[in-house]
Amino acid sequence: MPPLLAAQLLRTGALSPTRRPAPWDVPLSAPAPAASWGGAEHPAGLARETGPFSATAAAALATTWSIERAGGRKWAMNRLIVALRASSSATCRPASPAEASQAVLAVRRSAWHAPVRTACLEESAAATFLLATRRLSVVWCHGIAADPVRLHAWVQTVDGGLVAEPPSTLAYTPALTIGARHQHRL
Repeated sequence: MPPLLAAQLLRTGALSPTRRPAPWDVPLSAPAPAASWGGAEHPAGLARETGPFSATAAAALATTWSIERAGGRKWAMNRLIVALRASSSATCRPASPAEASQAVLAVRRSAWHAPVRTACLEESAAATFLLATRRLSVVWCHGIAADPVRLHAWVQTVDGGLVAEPPSTLAYTPALTIGARHQHRL
């Protein structure tokens, strides 16, 4: 054992002169980062958005929550995917970056007052539903980043621009996209 490490262990009490250190007593050089399921990249509900309340955004959030809770928890994501596909198939034109951003921010403002969990999955789905009520399309993305494994859901414009997302979202690889141009029938 290196002398500096032994001295540190003696000072902290993890090592006594009569006891050898156990492997779990030896401090690691750096703590492993915690796994994130999307909340660490965008602190949904932690930053209050300013602006007027939107009843349609609240209705889109309520729709998202009811879809998630309508049946067994095991199938909640499947129900949400089916609903997102159905809503994106009814759109007529792509949403502009400004329209998409307004929808996402309206959902975030409404989520601030919600008594239930509202993270990236609920925000992005609700924003997609909100825009679909205006027959505007966006691309809903669900992606993954490795080391440590992180999941995140977000909305981007049809041309691929991120909507109201931090640059760290670019670290995610989309595993599922709904509403992309190649998925629409011409």
